[in-house]
This record gives sequence, C-alpha cells and structure tokens, in this order.
Amino acid sequence: MICAVMLTFAACKTDKQRTNPLLVKWNTPFEVPPFDQIDTSDYFPAMMEGIGQHEKEIKAIAENEASPTFDNTILAFDTSGKLLTRITNVFFNLLEANTNDQMQKIAEKISPVLSTHRDNIYMNRKLFERIKSVYEQSKQLGLDDQQIRVSEKYYNDFVRSGAALDSAHQARLRQINQELSLFSLKYGNNVLAETNNFKLVIENKEDLEGLPSEVIDAAEEAAKAAGMNGKWVFTLAKPSMIPFLQYSTRRDLREKIYRAYFMRGDNNNEYDNKEIIANMVKLRAEKAELLGYENWASYVIAENMAKTPSAVDEFLMSLWDAALPVAKNEAKQMQMMIQNEGGDFQLEPWDWWYYAEKIRKAKYNVDENELKPYFSLQDVRQGMFDVANKLYGITLTLRNDIPVYHNDVEVYEVKDADGSHLGLLYLDYYPRAEKRVGAWCTEFRSAGWENGERVSPIVSIVYNITPATSSSPSLLNWDETTTLFHEFGHALHALFTEGKY
Repeated sequence: MICAVMLTFAACKTDKQRTNPLLVKWNTPFEVPPFDQIDTSDYFPAMMEGIGQHEKEIKAIAENEASPTFDNTILAFDTSGKLLTRITNVFFNLLEANTNDQMQKIAEKISPVLSTHRDNIYMNRKLFERIKSVYEQSKQLGLDDQQIRVSEKYYNDFVRSGAALDSAHQARLRQINQELSLFSLKYGNNVLAETNNFKLVIENKEDLEGLPSEVIDAAEEAAKAAGMNGKWVFTLAKPSMIPFLQYSTRRDLREKIYRAYFMRGDNNNEYDNKEIIANMVKLRAEKAELLGYENWASYVIAENMAKTPSAVDEFLMSLWDAALPVAKNEAKQMQMMIQNEGGDFQLEPWDWWYYAEKIRKAKYNVDENELKPYFSLQDVRQGMFDVANKLYGITLTLRNDIPVYHNDVEVYEVKDADGSHLGLLYLDYYPRAEKRVGAWCTEFRSAGWENGERVSPIVSIVYNITPATSSSPSLLNWDETTTLFHEFGHALHALFTEGKY
C-alpha cells in the first residue's frame, strides 16, 4: 500500500511540484497529446499510475456481486484502462518514431510490467467467468449485432490469452510473455542501432559516377551533418540506399551498402539478433502449443481471414508460381546485359536495381529519376487528398496550431462531407536516426464513443521518404508514391471507424 501511494505521488509531482502532463486533462486543440510539455522522465511514473487505476477498474468488474450483464461486464471492461491506453499510445508511438536511449531503457523497464499487468487481467478467473457468462448468453440477452460481436471477441481474447489454462500452464505462459516482450524490444533496438551505425563514406568524386545530381546533393548534406565536409555519406535509409543501388557504377560499393543492409543483426557483435530470433521462435512455438495450436502460425492466423497456414501457403504459392518465371526471365536479361557490356561476373542481389534501371531505360526509354519531378511530395500529398475528397467528400486542412513531436511532422484536420470534424491526421515524412525504418499507420487515440458522443480519432502515418535538399524539393520515386497512398488507406479506415466498442 505504501509503495502504491509513493508511486502515485511520484507520478504526479517532481521535486519542484511539477504536474505530470500525462496525468491531467489535455487542454490542447482536440485534446491531442501536449508533446511540447512532456519530458521523457514523465512516462514511467505515468504508466505506473495508469496501471494502478486500471487494476482498480478490473477488480471492480471481477468482484461485482450482481449477475453478469453486457453493461456491468463487457461494456465496463471495454471502457476500462483509458488513462493507461492514452499514455502508452503516446510512449510507444514515439518509441518507434522519435526514440532515444532514455526511452529505450524505459521500454525495457516497463514492458515486463505491462506484460504482467495484461496477464493479470486475462488470467483473472473471476473476470473470465463473467465474460464467458455474457458471451454464452449473448443471443438470449437481446443484444444487438455490435454487442454480440464484442462479447465474442473479448471471450476469444481471454481464451487465446490463457484464461482457460490451469494454474501451472498459466504460470509458464506468464514467463513466456515476459521474455517475448523483452526479446521483441531488443530485436528492434538492435536493428535500429545497426541501421544507424553504418555509413558509406565517399571521399573521391569519381566514385559518384552514375548518380543523379540530387542524390549527390543529399549525400553531401548528410556528410556535412555528420561533420564530414567535402565528403559524401550514404546510409541504410531507403531514400539514400536505393538510388545508390539504382545508379552507382561502382559495383563494389553497391555490394558494400547492400550487404550492410541485409546483414543487420547478423554481424556477431553486441547488436546480433541470431540468438534473440532463435529464442523467440522457441518461445512462440511453446506458447502456441500451450494454447492448443499446432504451431505459432496457426495461432496467429486463426483470427484472420485465411484461418489456416495452409490457406496462406496456397495463396503465396500461387503468386510464387506466377512470379518466378517472370523473375527468372528478368534475371536472364540482366545477365545478358552484363555479358554484352563485357562483365565477367554473375548477377548478384546488389546488381538487381542497377540493371533493372538500365533495362527499363533501354527497352522503354523510361528513367525513374526523370519521373520524380512529377511526384513532388506536395503534389502527391495533394493528389492523395483529392482522391479521398472525390471518393468520400472529406477535406483535409493543414493546422499549424496543434502540438507535434518533431518539426518534420504536419497535422491535418479531417472534415466529413457535411463539414463536421472527423479526426486529425499526423504525417511524419522523413528518415532520421531516431525513427525505425519502414512506413506504418498508427493512432494516438482510436475512434470510439463516450456518453453517447463520438470520440474523434487522432491518426498518425509515419513514413521514411526522400527529404528535400538545399537544391531540390522532396521528390518521390514510384515506390514511395504508392506507399503514401497505401498508408493513407489505413488512415482512412481509422478515421471512418464508427464502431461503438
């Protein structure tokens, strides 16, 4: 009890009696996170306070002496943990998009705690019996379709989380979940470290042969930022690496940067992931078996459309059978070009982009670099918004009065066809050392309902696209262009969500 009180007090105040901004109402437009007020040290005590509040809410549901109903069990569970969710949404989204050493240490500290907290909920036998009772009576209780579906979903979530296991198997599952939570974090941190640690430094201008001017300019600016004036730096960020693989005539350097990319986590150093992967595979297999599944793939896919690994394999093999002959033919054409140019080597993975670009130019007179001026970030973004407007009538307007977590981030207010507020969309465009690679859509707040009113979502898309340079605006290749649209599709899904639970 004393520890709990001390944790709560620590969550609210610092030595100077500063209020933790994560634990109070956010007086910002649309109640977005007050990024400019949050200090990294705020996260851990805030999450501990959120866990404490959630525990009390769960206890009240589980120990309710009234007979289980949709409202006092399913709805109560659905609306519990809001403070914790609000805080973890901010922390883990920024851990992926704008991390630092302190945040990574906090993640390693809090992840096992969150794993234990989740297991305490989903292995709570009293709570499970109440969830199960409503689920089994859902069609006799006069529930509507959404209520029946959410009752079914929560029941399945509990079963898939070990609620029906005996105490011994639950104890082992808890251990597995704790270990997996840390292995997953460590794996991602290692990949990010390996990505950031590699730099291909070019000192002689002759070694830049074949590269477009804007690619050279970007490499020069990267070198200046790294304190290497007069040199050129290429990194494993896609906007830096891919153009180098496409256009550099230096095959040895193409191999160097490509190998650095695919060998991340496999260099027998402090960031090596081989043992982590082996442990994760073993633990996932054991977890699946504990829960009654043949393997991890069966466990994961059971809730998805395909339902079985064999259905996924069948689909993938149909693609493989169609794609493989085409890929082999392309490889044959590339090998012929190598030989026609006097090359005495076999086609390797680091040659693929280079010769694909040359063949495209030779056969179709298409140079991707010449297309990029038609795909400026500004034009692609506006085109994306225009398509959404034509399809759904929505509009997106830039808001400069809303807090952001990095200067690269923009925020757009999304309005429905009738002009009503639909939600907010954060767009985080460019690579940086603090951001993991790839592109993804996430949320700082999910759409929902509270007291009969719709809660508008705060959606975020994180990209890693080609940034502007001092001599060129942000010009996208075709892959980046389609990625912008792809992730925007996920954002529309989140923005249009109207489910009550």
